[in-house]
Amino acid sequence: MEQDLAGRLSALWDMAMTQGQLLLLPSRLYQIGILIFCLALAWGLNRWLGPKFHEWIRGLAAGRPKWQLRALLTVHKRLYLILFALVVWIAARIMAEITPFPSRRFLLELAGTIAVAFLIVGFAVRLVQNDLLRRIVSWALWIGITLYYLGLFDDTRELLDSLGVQLGEVNLSVWTVLSAIASIGVLIALARLFTQTAAATIRNNEDISPSMQVLAIKALQVIAFGAAFFIGLRMVGIDLTALAVLSGAIGVGLGFGLQKVVSNLVSGVIILLDKSIKPGDVISIGDTFGWINALGARYVSITTRDGKEYLIPNEDLITGQVVNWSHSNDFVRLDIHFGTAYHDDPHQVRKLAIDAAKSVDRVLESRPPVCHITSFGDSSVDYILRFWIRDPTGGLTNIRGNVFLALWDTFQENGVTIPFPQREVRMLGEEGAIS
Repeated sequence: MEQDLAGRLSALWDMAMTQGQLLLLPSRLYQIGILIFCLALAWGLNRWLGPKFHEWIRGLAAGRPKWQLRALLTVHKRLYLILFALVVWIAARIMAEITPFPSRRFLLELAGTIAVAFLIVGFAVRLVQNDLLRRIVSWALWIGITLYYLGLFDDTRELLDSLGVQLGEVNLSVWTVLSAIASIGVLIALARLFTQTAAATIRNNEDISPSMQVLAIKALQVIAFGAAFFIGLRMVGIDLTALAVLSGAIGVGLGFGLQKVVSNLVSGVIILLDKSIKPGDVISIGDTFGWINALGARYVSITTRDGKEYLIPNEDLITGQVVNWSHSNDFVRLDIHFGTAYHDDPHQVRKLAIDAAKSVDRVLESRPPVCHITSFGDSSVDYILRFWIRDPTGGLTNIRGNVFLALWDTFQENGVTIPFPQREVRMLGEEGAIS
């Protein structure tokens, strides 16, 4: 095997040297000079047009969708390569008019073709979100394109294919690994584009409930990305049946080590199926009160009134006690306790309390407030005021505060007294002191 590898390296080196010697021909040397001139011209144009193009993008920032701005910034980053491809193809067309021999413009057309291919790859890999995966796919495609147009692709492939190990019936070579990474990266990018388009369509469908929308999107993502991964492996010739035993062993190990993760995943599916909670619901679990921002595969995102975002594991929502303020409807009843002096007419106090609650904006008139006496306290007659709202996402403390302020203003205007406990302290002399 070492002799075979040495032979392949020697053949590849001889071919590279042959290509290098061809560059020393007079017809190639002046083409290299033209290419250097095109590089310099593109650099000068980029220095001149780059700042102007950037200022133009900044002027369009207001009111433009983010995807358009990202596309323009991508063009700005690759402006030098765009200008070089344009200039070199113009030079190639000029050479075609001067001389009918294709060899006199071969290097120009080759450089222009590679530059255009690099641009296509640069724009296409923007679909890959992961930075590391994007760079791997980009470099793999750029190197592959360069080797292909230089006529070294097949020999390089054979060389990389000979470098590897045999795992049972699977030949894991360097070429297989690189091909798998590039193929899976491209397929995942396409799967992501497909799922984003499908997810937008599902969210715009008002006939589907919010919980079923989340479930459909999650299922679509699992199927699309799973299919992209396995199709990518099949495209590079990896036999998936040979990985069945290994994947089974890994699955057993993960089952013991990731019980909580699996429990949260299953709990998330149950939550989506039974529709106990859904995005937009107002819930309280323990000391956390807020509305559901998103349902994830492992956790539920809850945003509170103070802007904090809590990530609650799905298992806690299944096994724990959860108060869903908007499960079947948006109506929420709130209670306020207060007391008045004994000399105030309780009939008048109840009427004034109800009128005060009605004067607050968020209190519902369709479900009018009620006020009842709850007890005769030590220094006050105790009441409970109950009223309804239907927008708990607007907050509960603030609406209670507004009703309390309305009670205060109403009682002040009508002479109703809010008592408070009073204590009398007597100072005893030495004779009255208790020993």
